Amino acid sequence: MNSKKESRLRRARRTRLRIREQGAHRLCVNRSSQHIYAQVISPEGGRVLAQASTLDKDLRGEAGCNAAAAAKVGSLIAERAKAAGVEKVAFDRSGFQYHGRIKALADAAREGGLQF
Repeated sequence: MNSKKESRLRRARRTRLRIREQGAHRLCVNRSSQHIYAQVISPEGGRVLAQASTLDKDLRGEAGCNAAAAAKVGSLIAERAKAAGVEKVAFDRSGFQYHGRIKALADAAREGGLQF
């Protein structure tokens, strides 16, 4: 594995340990070159309560991997999380920089009603 990916995974592991200590629901975000994915995971880490991605039927025909698509995923995950009864989450960016698509998704989720 290259050192850039190892560094990202190390940052992700450290963040997940802190979130586990808090005992909060976790909004986990992952991105690839083609798509962006978001999940709300229970505090125990065993159940996915809500999920959204650019692969969903609602978003599939639109733009694939830009900040506008990430914002749509953010608003969709906020809507689904609120339907599952989750209002407050801890943001797990999986070691990615808080910039670009990750920031757009987080801002849209906040506007959708999730509290970080």
